[in-house]
Amino acid sequence: MSSFGKVSRSLIRVISYNLRKNRAMKELVELAKTPGLDALCLQECIAAELPAEIGDLHLADATKSNRLGLAVYYRKDRYEQVASQSFELKKSLHDLIFSPTPERLVGAKLVDRETGHELVLASFHAAPLTALNSLRRKQIKAAHELLQQLGNGVPIIMVGDYNYPLFQDGLSDKVAKTGYDLTLSDRRTYTAYKFFRGHFDFVTSQGFTIENVETMPRGSSDHIPILVTAAYGTPVDKDAAA
Repeated sequence: MSSFGKVSRSLIRVISYNLRKNRAMKELVELAKTPGLDALCLQECIAAELPAEIGDLHLADATKSNRLGLAVYYRKDRYEQVASQSFELKKSLHDLIFSPTPERLVGAKLVDRETGHELVLASFHAAPLTALNSLRRKQIKAAHELLQQLGNGVPIIMVGDYNYPLFQDGLSDKVAKTGYDLTLSDRRTYTAYKFFRGHFDFVTSQGFTIENVETMPRGSSDHIPILVTAAYGTPVDKDAAA
């Protein structure tokens, strides 16, 4: 039986937003007021300029060295932070030229004070469209493996800019083989360029039931923020089940 066989109806609500080189930073205070919001995951932010708090959300961790940073915020009154880490992933040509130390993943291990659930929440930014889908698949696979190590087997939600607008059915099949689900939003999240419109921002998860991925109103970024609502399972006691 899967260790996540028992499902709790406890929900977590997470916004993911690519800030377009920090241009949409001013919108975060309003986004943090979203009803029931538990966490905020950012891409293309300037990490050094991030505040420790955005509304009721606390900064768990952010990337340290890359030009376009990532960050994870969480609701401190509900969650306790256990660990966090940023990670480099396989380099694209774009990274070799512009960002020699490409931290494209940041994750935080949290404990839900209300239910006792442990989880890993992560913000991810895949290589740009100048790279091949095969490289992005390797980055996604590596990111999942790194988050499993960070969480030591707890459920995982990884949201962000996957830069994968085409052939998503194939990607879904690939991640399913490693125990993950891929969930798209209800509408396209990127419409800036005629030939590259589609779902760029979505979620991969393990040990969660993704109930809804809502595309939010457009802001000043070329990406549209998404709001993920998920229910996480109650891990079965392995010793009791043996």
